[in-house]
Amino acid sequence: MTTAAAQVPETDIRRHELAGFLRSRRERITPEQVGLPRGRRRRTPGLRREEVAQLSAVGVTWYTWLEQARDIQVSPQVLDSLARALLLDRSERTHLFSLAGAVDPAPGSDCTGVTPAFHEMLRRLEPFPACVQNSRYDILAYNRTYGRLLCDLDAVAPEDRNCLLLAYNNEDWRASVVDLPAMHRVMAAKFRASMAEHLAEPAWKALLRRLEATSPEFAEIWARHEVVGASNRTKIFRNARVGLLRLDHTDLWLGPSAGPRMVTYVPSDEESRLGLERLMESVLAEPQAEPHQEPQAGPHTEPLAEPRTAALTGSVAEA
Repeated sequence: MTTAAAQVPETDIRRHELAGFLRSRRERITPEQVGLPRGRRRRTPGLRREEVAQLSAVGVTWYTWLEQARDIQVSPQVLDSLARALLLDRSERTHLFSLAGAVDPAPGSDCTGVTPAFHEMLRRLEPFPACVQNSRYDILAYNRTYGRLLCDLDAVAPEDRNCLLLAYNNEDWRASVVDLPAMHRVMAAKFRASMAEHLAEPAWKALLRRLEATSPEFAEIWARHEVVGASNRTKIFRNARVGLLRLDHTDLWLGPSAGPRMVTYVPSDEESRLGLERLMESVLAEPQAEPHQEPQAGPHTEPLAEPRTAALTGSVAEA
C-alpha cells in the first residue's frame, strides 16, 4: 500500500521546492541592495514579485506562476537572469539549477553580492583589516591587512577560505588567536544559530560534515548544542609579523542579518594602531602586493572577489 505522499511526482516536489526557494531569496533582499527606491507603502518583506521580474527581464505573471509552483518550463537563460537578480551566491545558484532540472550555462559565476563599491570600501579601510563574510563564515572578499592578520590568506586554497575551517584546522590561524578555546565555542554556537534557517541547504550540510570529519574539537563542541547571538567586542590577536593586536570588531550588515556582512577591525589602543601600520608596510613590501581576483570553488563556499578576493561573539578571539 502506498501513501499519498509517495504518489506525488518528483517534478511536483521540485516545483514546490523551487517556488519556496525563490520566495525566500526574494524576501531577503532589500530594494536598496539592487538600486531600487523603497517607497513609503511597502508591506512586502524584501523585493516585490514585479521588481524581481523587472530586474530579471521576465514577465510578472510568468514569475508569479514560478512562485506558485505552476507547471511551466524555465530556460537556463531565464534561471541565469533570476540568479543574478536575486544576488545568489555560487552554492545557491547551483541549488536553483538543480531544483529546476536545468544545466547551468555559466557554472562558477562570480558572486554578485559583493559589488565594486564594497571592494573599494575594503581598500579604503586599510590599514584597518576588513572583509566580507556570509553567515556560513565564507570569506567573500578581504583587504590586504586582513589577508595577513591571522594567516596568509592568499596561500590558502580558495575553497578553504572559511573562518570555521581555518579556526579549527589552520595552524597559523590558530596560533594567532589568544583565547582559542573561547573562540571555538563561540564560533560553533553562532554557526548553529545561523544554520537553523538553512538546515536543508546542501552547502551548509557539506560544511558541517567537513568540520565534523576534520576536527574532533568541533565535533565535541557541536554536540553541546550551544547557541550564541551576534555582538561586537574587542578581539586580541597575536600577529606573526607585528605582535599583539587589540582590535575592536564590528559587523556591518549588507542586507538582512542572516546575509552577508562587512567585518571590520579598528585598533583599540595606540600600540595596536601602530602595529596595523607596520603590518600594512610589511604587506606593501611583498612582491606583487596588489589585490587580485581569483575564482573560488567548493561545495560550501562562495566565489571570491577583490580586494584579496576571495563573528560571532562571547569571546575576545573570534575572527
